[in-house]
Amino acid sequence: MPQFIGGITLVVRDYDEAKAWYRDVLGFEAVEDTDLGGGKRWVVMAPPGSTETRLLLAKAVGPEQEAAIGNQAGGRVFLFLRTDDFWRDHARMKAAGVLFREEPRVEAYGTVVVFEDLYGTRWDLLHLNA
Repeated sequence: MPQFIGGITLVVRDYDEAKAWYRDVLGFEAVEDTDLGGGKRWVVMAPPGSTETRLLLAKAVGPEQEAAIGNQAGGRVFLFLRTDDFWRDHARMKAAGVLFREEPRVEAYGTVVVFEDLYGTRWDLLHLNA
């Protein structure tokens, strides 16, 4: 079996706030939301139609984790949301109030734009050429 990254942890301020934003703004699906006790939950989100990569929303515990919210890649783009229709998804996200850090640009590899999630984590919306 080939290997793939099945999940990525994203440290968030609040489970429900983050879950709602990813669901309502980006259109992600809630794959799982399990109470683990002691205020911890296993909250897993995925882009529509995604069968492999999942996003685990992990509530920050303590000052060190809280400091990482929105800056998990040191100010660089952290995650890449690939799409089969850049302009459809860009328009939908813009209408939902997503903060774009630049205008979309066409590069040799495809069409891309940097956006931020509700905490300031930077993402690329990316449509690759063939």
